[in-house]
Order: sequence, then C-alpha cells, then structure tokens
Amino acid sequence: MQTPTEHAQGNGVPADSPRPTDATGRRILFWLGVAGVSAVVSFFVIRATMQRAPADPTTQRIEALIDEANRLLRALEEQK
Repeated sequence: MQTPTEHAQGNGVPADSPRPTDATGRRILFWLGVAGVSAVVSFFVIRATMQRAPADPTTQRIEALIDEANRLLRALEEQK
C-alpha cells in the first residue's frame, strides 16, 4: 500500500528521495558546459590556424613599385 505522499506523486517514489529531473538537469547542464568549452576551444584553434600568411617577396616588390609610381606621378603633377 502506498503512503499519501507516494500516491500524490503517482510514481511510487517517496517524496524525500532525489527527483530524477534533478539528475537530468545536472546532466544537461554538464553537457551544455562541455559543448560550450569545446566551442570556445575550437574557435581559438581555428582563429590561430587562419592567421594571415606573411607577404611573399613578389607581393612586396609589386607594392613597392606601385608606391614608387604613385610618388613619381605626384612629382610630375607638382611640376605642372
């Protein structure tokens, strides 16, 4: 025979025992924390690996030539 509290809950578990939803809630929070930490770690790993590669010598030379051409054009415009 069930006690009044057991009957009121309807599942035959005494009222003072830990509820299964407490354990489920803790488990959900734990896995949410694991997922959050994984997301943060993944973000920083991807960010670190996708750093811009240093410019190669050809690109640097082209930029230097463009800068020199712009400087010469300004000098010509000033002479006019």
